[in-house]
Amino acid sequence: MTDLYRAESAQYPASHYGHLTENQQQALDAFKQLSHERGYYTPADPSKNTEASHDDETMLRYLRARRFIPQDAFTQFKDTEDWRKDQEIDNLYKTIDADEYEQTRRLYPQWTGRRDKRGIPVFVFEVAPLNSKNISAYEKQLAKSTYTSSKTATKNLRLFALYESLIGFVQPLCSAITRKHPETPISQSNNIVDISGVGLKQFWNLKSHMQDASTLATAHYPETLDRIFIIGAPAFFPTVWGWIKRWFDPITVSKIFILSSTDVFPTLSQYIDPANIPKKYGGALDFKWGDLPHLEPAIESAIEWINPHTQDGRKTVPVGPITWEKHADGSMTAIAIGSENGKPRYREVLRIADPVNKKIQAGDPIVNTPIDEAELRLTTVGTATQPADPDPAVVDLDIPEGEETTSPSSDTVEGKTEEKSLPIREGTSATRFQQQESTHAAGQLAEGTPDAAVNDHGFGDKTVTMEPATVGQAPKDVEIKREEPPAPGVVQQVKDTAMQVVESVEAAAGAVVGSVTGKKEDVGKEVSPEKSEEQKALDMQVDEKENPVIEGFLREKTRAQ
Repeated sequence: MTDLYRAESAQYPASHYGHLTENQQQALDAFKQLSHERGYYTPADPSKNTEASHDDETMLRYLRARRFIPQDAFTQFKDTEDWRKDQEIDNLYKTIDADEYEQTRRLYPQWTGRRDKRGIPVFVFEVAPLNSKNISAYEKQLAKSTYTSSKTATKNLRLFALYESLIGFVQPLCSAITRKHPETPISQSNNIVDISGVGLKQFWNLKSHMQDASTLATAHYPETLDRIFIIGAPAFFPTVWGWIKRWFDPITVSKIFILSSTDVFPTLSQYIDPANIPKKYGGALDFKWGDLPHLEPAIESAIEWINPHTQDGRKTVPVGPITWEKHADGSMTAIAIGSENGKPRYREVLRIADPVNKKIQAGDPIVNTPIDEAELRLTTVGTATQPADPDPAVVDLDIPEGEETTSPSSDTVEGKTEEKSLPIREGTSATRFQQQESTHAAGQLAEGTPDAAVNDHGFGDKTVTMEPATVGQAPKDVEIKREEPPAPGVVQQVKDTAMQVVESVEAAAGAVVGSVTGKKEDVGKEVSPEKSEEQKALDMQVDEKENPVIEGFLREKTRAQ
């Protein structure tokens, strides 16, 4: 638990610009110097009135992801800069069709136009609307895209544009608005992820959709996530959570909140003002899935509209990519870019005359706002809202054959829901301490397997090694041919699927939840390619099945491979 405590205490605004320790500042200086020497970073030049190629908060994202080790941070930074050049990301964001951008925005987390109590933007992601019908319709639209590349799948190009909107429009806007720590630029996002009404079959169909976002965020948009609030988790989710979380960095785990229906509003309201929480989750915000941002009053009062879009009688930003232009007097203008009807667009949307971070942009000294201890206490709540690990000696995770995949822990009888506990695992012995009668080990296992054979992997994860000489068997002189391992059962599929859900949640910051795992092996991964014809055929077969028989079908397909 020591590592987990250390990780949580370093959350926002600690380790961000304006709140660095002496060692962290030295690491930042070393990282910038290394990047400059290798040709990937250009410092600001006051004599020429030029800004640095990357601001300090952007550089700090890579350092936080790599535990403030400059060389490791540079490796990921270099990979990302090379990737941006290869994929022509800047040109993509400037030229993508606004309508095509909007089609993609509706499939990923959407900015509500609101912020949490610290000024970090709040996104909502509803998974249920991403059914096979809507995904199929979207894939047909991809074939008509005007912006394509021979290097990358069209769906991934559009996904890149959504991330660019997060770091190029939403975060700079939130950084310019009054908040508790105005000296610290906003570089993250909060995400409310609603997975209510989503079963195993739908998760299966969304695997690649979710994996694309997670892989992209981990590799090229690190540390763009602050918190994830998972709402409406399926019945099987708490059961497998103890297994899933061992795959994640403690920092990531501490940022994930799994909320029951009774905990949704009480927990969200600790971090987000009720006025900025959607009505669907107990707040007062009239925001529904698919809406453009409903800008909060604090943002409205700081901006001057020039060419707004109108939605339900409210002024908001238009569809498509938006960027910022900074002016000599410190003011900022939001520009709608991309293309419309095949023609480039350049339309001023709004102006911020006096952004709160104007001094930072000008390179002037800043006064840091002290961190309130209450802020740091809130960062530890995530682990408190996660379900406890089940006892592996008592709970059998194997779901009985024929159970409904979306609700393995309950049955409906005559209109009533009857809770039922998972069965106790039974093997060749009815009890844990069964004596091995009529063997040379009889009487030796009164206390169970010898302690030396219990392997403790940490985090409550233990396995038992059963040596032939200790379980009542004589050593065998003849080598026994090992059987091939059985094909993954439905439980393994559920575990894999649930883990992908959590990964997809991490992925998105902005339009997709960004990743904060910070693992070296994740750096440099590319987004998955288009599905093969075989994969498409399998997905079509899955779509034709009903939920009660989907388990058996998937099991047979897995065994056949």
